[in-house]
Amino acid sequence: MRRVLETMTLVWLSMVMSPLASAEQLERVGDYRIHYSAVNTSFLTQEVAAAYDIQRSKVMALLSVSVLEDQPDGTARPVQANVEGKVGNLAGQSQPLSFRTVREDGAIYQLAVFRIQEDEPMRFNLEVGYDRNQEPAEIAFMQRFFIE
Repeated sequence: MRRVLETMTLVWLSMVMSPLASAEQLERVGDYRIHYSAVNTSFLTQEVAAAYDIQRSKVMALLSVSVLEDQPDGTARPVQANVEGKVGNLAGQSQPLSFRTVREDGAIYQLAVFRIQEDEPMRFNLEVGYDRNQEPAEIAFMQRFFIE
């Protein structure tokens, strides 16, 4: 299991650091940082996909959302977030995203897998509940995926 966690961490870092593999983005809301990243599931290794029950496919992608709260001492604390949303094409066809929570090594991620369309911009609309005393943050972005 330790090997799987190490592998997942390496895959996650490569997704965040490689502009060719993913588009990692960030929204700031007060002391909170909402990170979101989408990548084709074919980039995941077989071991990582199996460990997290993610289907590897050229036509499937993975969206990850995580929230960190900046602390007064300069550190960041992972926050359990409630994420809802949908993904669609420019013609207005959309599908709901079904998120599940993954907790590991002090991190919390919300993951959703969805079908992609070849070389077509996909529009994401998310509501991220990061603090029960605040309205959810609305995040909207577009990303194009290529099927290799």
